[in-house]
Amino acid sequence: MSLTRIARSKNGAKTLSLTEAALEHNSILRHAREEEAARIVEVSGLVEMPTRYMIYDAGETISQVYFPIDCVLSVVTEMEAGEAIEVGTVGREGMSGIPLLMGGTTTANSCYCQVPGQAVEMPIAHFHHLLANDATFRAPLNRYLQAYVNFLGQLTGCNRLHSVYERCARWLLLSQDRVEKDDIALTHEYLAMMLGSRRSGVTIALAALQNAGFIRYVHGHITIVNRAGLEEVTCECYAVAQKQFAELLSPAIP
Repeated sequence: MSLTRIARSKNGAKTLSLTEAALEHNSILRHAREEEAARIVEVSGLVEMPTRYMIYDAGETISQVYFPIDCVLSVVTEMEAGEAIEVGTVGREGMSGIPLLMGGTTTANSCYCQVPGQAVEMPIAHFHHLLANDATFRAPLNRYLQAYVNFLGQLTGCNRLHSVYERCARWLLLSQDRVEKDDIALTHEYLAMMLGSRRSGVTIALAALQNAGFIRYVHGHITIVNRAGLEEVTCECYAVAQKQFAELLSPAIP
């Protein structure tokens, strides 16, 4: 699939009222000191993101930072022929705009919302202020960056060596960990791009998982009905992800 088929508009996201309680559902923001949490609420917003909402495009200056609460963001790279593949995902364990942590302002990849939900939208100026002045805020970001980079290496091997069936189970388990819901809004077409596979291969994999009683699929929605079954058939990479993100993906505080 080409990224030109992904909506690049900033329209479609609803702005909601942000509270300090909402910050507790993101593993980075939950570490903000009391006085800083109040300031984050003052300058930031809570957005309800639809599927395909563009966070930033390749080469575009990053102007906002998003901290997912129950949405999942996909980082994708596009080839010259127009085909795209996911090279990273971001959920409530982290934030968008990884290059910002290393002094960058742009990136060669694009990022958009893959699984709809809520995220805290923070102005880039305040994010840089926190990085420069608040060690308490920076510490979990450093842990997240290390886990993110470590898992990227694992994904490279996973996409090369493991079957689409195993990778599909791994993607669904990680998504459930991030959204903390059994129902995941996702089509065959977009899951195929996430896994770097043909749509027909993903269709066969989903059918096999459904026939085994692990999931239920209705167009645009996948419901996990037997998590233990998925854990049995996924590849070793899910256990690696759990190890890397264990602390960051601890249950959100109600």
